[in-house]
Amino acid sequence: MAEFNERTLAAAEAPDTRHEPTAPHPGPAPRAGATLALTSAATAVSLMTYTAPVVTLRDTAADLHTPLSAQAWLINGTPLGLAALLLVAGSLADDFGRRRIFLLGTLTLGITTALGAFTDSTWLFTLARIAQGAASAAILASSLGLLVHAYPSPRGRLHATGVWGAFVSGGIAVGPLLAAALPDWRAAYAVLAAATLLVAALAPRALTESRSPRGGRPDIPGALTFGLALVCLVAALTLGRDGWLRTEVGLLFLAAVVLLAVFVLVERRTATPMIDLGLLRRPAFLASSAGGLFTGFAVIGLFSFLPVLFQQVLGLTPLDTAWLFLLWSGLSFTVALQAKRLAGRVPPRLQLAAGFALHAAGVLTMLGAIDSGSWQRLLPGLILGGIGSGLLNAALPLLSVESVPAARAAMGSGAQQTFRYIGSCAGVALTIAIVTSSGSGPGHGANMALAVSAGLAGVAALAVLGLRERQGGGRAGLLTEG
Repeated sequence: MAEFNERTLAAAEAPDTRHEPTAPHPGPAPRAGATLALTSAATAVSLMTYTAPVVTLRDTAADLHTPLSAQAWLINGTPLGLAALLLVAGSLADDFGRRRIFLLGTLTLGITTALGAFTDSTWLFTLARIAQGAASAAILASSLGLLVHAYPSPRGRLHATGVWGAFVSGGIAVGPLLAAALPDWRAAYAVLAAATLLVAALAPRALTESRSPRGGRPDIPGALTFGLALVCLVAALTLGRDGWLRTEVGLLFLAAVVLLAVFVLVERRTATPMIDLGLLRRPAFLASSAGGLFTGFAVIGLFSFLPVLFQQVLGLTPLDTAWLFLLWSGLSFTVALQAKRLAGRVPPRLQLAAGFALHAAGVLTMLGAIDSGSWQRLLPGLILGGIGSGLLNAALPLLSVESVPAARAAMGSGAQQTFRYIGSCAGVALTIAIVTSSGSGPGHGANMALAVSAGLAGVAALAVLGLRERQGGGRAGLLTEG
């Protein structure tokens, strides 16, 4: 996409005449600051819940007596819930009310995180993680819809999505540090539950309800078929690391394909589809989706398992690992927060390509570091990768809401993040499979995983560069190329 075209965006927006002002106004809506603060805080806690186990995986697995073959579920439980329900949650938020779905998500996340702290078996902990992912899906998808309503102008939206994207990185950064600093992983879950419930208590008075003006019945059949399809897909990706040719893996993949086919038929027949399949012909929407998918596959998948390798191979403590991880995630937070200064000079599509390129360069500089036993050799790669991750986290939220009509902002956010967490599930499974299947030890396996991640990032950079909106082809809610 070319430079950010404010005039086109402002003219193309279609306000919700039932729940929003009758005409778009240039400044933020009332309580816009409170909306940004609460949605960013809830988003950060959601990501903290997601990333906290990466530095305590060994202790959690030992406490729950989790065998090696099942440890991927301790990480992949949350992204399974996220991937299965993000698009569904976004569509329901647009139809039923973004504030309502946000409140439901924060309350559910607080309760399920508290329950996770008291589990005593692998399958109960995994169920709690899946429920946390589902609740986080409601928070993440509805948050951007609330922000689009609170910040109707392109410049205000640019600021709001930039801050929100930075808190995605911030949650990723603080989660492992919190988990490592507290006495055990159960204490970390208790603290995160309390923080989420605090946001849930503050939100009712601070947030303003909004929803899509399209009318009609919510697409419940589409939500069910799509959600079940993604559950089957993510389960197959997670189980596949123990053998891709096993019967149950094949059946799950087959079920996912059949359910997706049914979903397409349902969407073509309903008057108010959960997702307009015509969006798949729009380069901006495809760039948003591809960017989310490869961010999960190449970036999140790798960095979800690297902390485990830091402890197993380099002998770092969980706290030392968290501080090292903070170099990457902290830089990501800082860059994402400042990336809004690039608006008007570097379009989101190019930011995505640059982010993927920096990630690829960063992980390539880390080759051999884990095998050599030197954590210092990781530093240049973590710095480059952190900068790249920050660019990705800044560009993706803006592109996701601007690649769809304004009234479907939550759905656009849910679609992009659905692909992101499908990618992360596949990336975690792939990384674990590569590392553990290497006959030359985890250090050699780590080098292979790093090389694969760099290759995937390179493919992603080329893909988003190729998805260019044609001159004059923009439509309502889309970024245009200049």
